[in-house]
Parts: sequence; C-alpha cells; structure tokens
Amino acid sequence: MSETFQTVGVIGGGAWGTALAQVCARAGMGVTLWAREAEVAESIRQDQENRLFLPGVALDASIAATTELADLATRDLILAVAPAQHMRATLAEFAPAAPSGLPVVLCAKGVEQGTLKLMNEVLAETLPTARAAVLSGPSFAAEVARGLPTAVTLAAEDLELAQDIAAALATPAFRPYAAADMIGAEAGGAVKNVLAIATGVVEGRGLGSSAHAALITRGFAELTRLAVALGGRAETVAGLCGLGDLVLTCSSSQSRNNSVGLALGRGESLQTALAGKLSVAEGVASAPAVVALARSLDVETPICDAVDAILAGRLDVDAAITGLLARPLKTET
Repeated sequence: MSETFQTVGVIGGGAWGTALAQVCARAGMGVTLWAREAEVAESIRQDQENRLFLPGVALDASIAATTELADLATRDLILAVAPAQHMRATLAEFAPAAPSGLPVVLCAKGVEQGTLKLMNEVLAETLPTARAAVLSGPSFAAEVARGLPTAVTLAAEDLELAQDIAAALATPAFRPYAAADMIGAEAGGAVKNVLAIATGVVEGRGLGSSAHAALITRGFAELTRLAVALGGRAETVAGLCGLGDLVLTCSSSQSRNNSVGLALGRGESLQTALAGKLSVAEGVASAPAVVALARSLDVETPICDAVDAILAGRLDVDAAITGLLARPLKTET
C-alpha cells in the first residue's frame, strides 16, 4: 500500500544533513533537523543558516532545529545522516523514542570499523523494527542546498517503500531513482570514498589525466567486485550510487575525500591534510574497514589496499604508486 510522508526528521546537522533538510522543505514536508551542536541548532533557528557547516546558504524558514532526538519521534520518516562511524551510537541514542515500524533512510556512506558492517546492518541492530532504506548518489551538499540539479538512488528491499520515499523527497531539481538493491547502493557509497582519496593522490602527485582515468576505471572494478560479493548487483553500482558517485567524488576538490588525497599527493601528512576540516572525510575512517571486509570475502582490492597503507603510514605515496604499477599484467575482465 502506498504511503504519503508529510513530516520528516533529519538526524545530523552537518552539511549533508542540512542540505537534505532543505530538500525536504522544498518538497513541502514539515522538517525537524537534529544537531548535536547547540550552536548549529541556534544558528538555524535564529538566522535560517548553518553557519558552522554550510555557511552562506539561506535555509527554508520552515525548517525547525533541535538538540533533542526525542523531538523526532513523531515524524513520519527519518533521514539518518550521522557520520558512518557515529551512526550506531546516534541511532542507539534515538532508539528509546523511536516508534515501531518507523521508516529510516540511511544517508551516510561507510563501513563500520571493528564490526565491518554496512549501515543497514547497524540499523537492524539498533532499531530492529525500523524499515530501512538507503539514499546514495553523486551529490555535493552545497549544490543540493542551493537547488542545483541532482539525481540519486533511493534503495530499499521493499521497492514500493523506496518509490514512496522517492516521491516524497522529489523536487524539480532533486530526482531520486528508486531501487530494490540496498546492499549495492550502500557498497557503492562506501568504497567510492576510499577511491576518491586515491584519485586525489594521483592529482596531487601530478601523474596526469590518463592515470586519473585509469584509476577511476580500475577502482570501479574493485567497487563492483566487493558489492557483488556482499550480495549486491553489478547493475546497481553501474548507476548513480556507484559509478555516478565515484565519478563526481574523484573529479572535484569539493570532495572532502579527494581533497585529503590531493594534500597527501603533494607531500603533506595526514594530520595536516585533515587539519581545520569540520566535516568528516568518510574514506579515511572507512579505508581499513573496507580493506578488512574485502579480505574476509576474498575480494581483491589493490587500490583500496594502497590507500589504507598510506593512511596508516605503512607505505609512503611513492612506494604505494610503485607497488600498483608493478602488479602483474592480466586480462581486463
């Protein structure tokens, strides 16, 4: 049975959560955004702007902001936009107030360290009665918040649920495509962040456009292998939530992950590359988890392995590049 969502709660007051709150307001939904930082909630309430994470973007005046997760309990729909490594703790904090059967759209991209679980598995353990969906695709928060054209994947095991949520979020400039492959959508988003660090390194090292294109292509092969091994479908990651997101994130310094790789390629330390960044570069935290997950499934991911080794200080950039170029030649597929 088709559902109509009138109200939405957004968990996460960072740039992406704020941008999605703006999307929902434009779609005519009643929006309550939860931020952990009191100054973010106050800035939105007083000035219709998230001065900390999304400065310079005028927000819809209808967006309500709160620092109390319980205030979201009466919403028809939840968008969970906490960073991947904080998703479990945030959902567990919300759990006592969450009603049974609440639809929750996971909007973070990553693999949880330690457990090596995707966000839908984290949701199942923290809010076991929730109805899960995933939103992923090529999207920069500032562009989405300003109303520039964007297309994403909205996936759920229940395709009708995905279609209903997509219809609720859609605006003339924000176009969600429904899908039934939640695992594929999640895997694409998690792995592309790691690969974006690699393309940043290539650019920072001045290795040229040919190397950049080759790395995206071979990285996409890694992403696809892992998604399929997890139970996702290759055709899913060939769409917006995989290839589309990979191309965007690997091709612009607006990407937090790409900018970290760019700094590393220029010889900066990881500490320096991350200094002063308020928003999270998910690929830094996800890299060791993605590599460990791939190894547990016997999936070969040499580019992700190299990124993980650079971030952990086991290899310097030049040694990692030399290692990749020295790999045995093989058939492409």
